[in-house]
Amino acid sequence: MIELLVRLFVKNHKNTADSAVRTAYGNLACVVSVVCNLLLFLGKTAVGTLAGSVSITADGLNNLSDASSNIVSLVGFKLGARPADSGHPYGHARYEYLSGLAVSVMILVIGVELFKESFFKILHPTPVQFGWLTAAVLLGSILVKLWMSRFNRVIGVRIQSETLLAVSVDARNDVITTTSVLVAAVLVHFTGFDRLDGIMGIGVAGFILYSGVQLVRSTINPLLGAAPDPDLVERIEHKAMTYPGVLGVHDLMIHDYGPGNRLVSFHIEMDAKSDVMQSHNVIDTIEKDLLIQDGMVATIHYDPVVTGDSHVDEIRTFLQQQIGQLDPAANVHDLRIVPGPSHTNVIFDCAVPAEYLTDKQRRGAKLVNALRTAVQQKWPDHFCVIKLEPDYAPCTHTQS
Repeated sequence: MIELLVRLFVKNHKNTADSAVRTAYGNLACVVSVVCNLLLFLGKTAVGTLAGSVSITADGLNNLSDASSNIVSLVGFKLGARPADSGHPYGHARYEYLSGLAVSVMILVIGVELFKESFFKILHPTPVQFGWLTAAVLLGSILVKLWMSRFNRVIGVRIQSETLLAVSVDARNDVITTTSVLVAAVLVHFTGFDRLDGIMGIGVAGFILYSGVQLVRSTINPLLGAAPDPDLVERIEHKAMTYPGVLGVHDLMIHDYGPGNRLVSFHIEMDAKSDVMQSHNVIDTIEKDLLIQDGMVATIHYDPVVTGDSHVDEIRTFLQQQIGQLDPAANVHDLRIVPGPSHTNVIFDCAVPAEYLTDKQRRGAKLVNALRTAVQQKWPDHFCVIKLEPDYAPCTHTQS
């Protein structure tokens, strides 16, 4: 069913890198979700009113709120698809993150309202009527929500949309909610314990609130500049290392301006003896391939590295061994040796996790001092000039 809908309503559905195709996927997911949630709202509120069940009625209102969330998501896709302009040269794709955050907040509001209604029902229980119509509507709702959860997750993963993944989680929550409501209705019918309807509602509200908090965290992270996905970092680094003459990659930074709109910058190390024009051509090729094949605008800095010098190689190996023993989370790069009449400067950068520069333990400064001491103990006339910097996206294939 999912693939059938995709083929019917999304042109060139395989080309998910195209912004128009991506928007079409988002529109399809949102429209389907709105229709399903409105039908579920009508069915549940009718049954809940007839049965006198606050949990069934609340579950129906939950579906109405879901439909509103889907409309917010639809608006997010529409606004996010707007092209870049002079006021927003990086595009408008972050609207999608904002719509995902709005959906998450709505989930929290639903949880709070359901908690209040359920608590009131515990204090003032009323009889709950149960029949085959109630069971049929709730079972049908569970099946529809199971499909909606999978539908939104499949499309969300395909187009890398946090908004649709949030909608998928919300649909999964609805499955748990409606199942709990059904169980409560059956138990109340056979036990006559009317307060159970409210107690079950409290439990469902707690689950919804927990899920909403988790979703808020996941949708707000890109807006706050969260660290990039390690798999993406590894993929970029591995790709760069496959080109001829590339010895190492460091200072990788990824700027996320919304789904499908990432800017990346990093330094590439190449043999200083290589032809400069040839090295420049390789870098141009990497930038072009990242844009065409991965949809990322790349800016690459060229770092010439001295190779074949026995003393430089010895110091490089020594520093790599020391950093591995002192703190594997750090790395050294941009090594230069500058001899002088009285001493030799060993100049390099030391990249560490960002918190090392601000924590009270002064881990960054201590690491720099330890490296400086280790070098001077081995070469007394060598003095380290070390630039301590945050590692925005840790790389694994580096050359100092």
